[in-house]
Amino acid sequence: MTLEHWCSSGFANTDLDLQLKKHGIHQLIVIGLLAHTCVESTVRFAAELGYEVTVVKDATASFTDEQMHAALRINIPNYAVPW
Repeated sequence: MTLEHWCSSGFANTDLDLQLKKHGIHQLIVIGLLAHTCVESTVRFAAELGYEVTVVKDATASFTDEQMHAALRINIPNYAVPW
């Protein structure tokens, strides 16, 4: 059962982790909007849950170049492989 989604992470207050593990998924490829908030939060949460995470840089966006740089070059590499 999926609960109402709130917060920046795709995992927060959802059954996403349960659904992925139920299907034997341990590696994630992440794309999305707002790299400096939603994508970064989801990637961090996934890494903390033990997933191997890859972020597709060319399929990720933010409002400004500075936000993209902060997310894709500084923060996300701590939790995922930028590709």
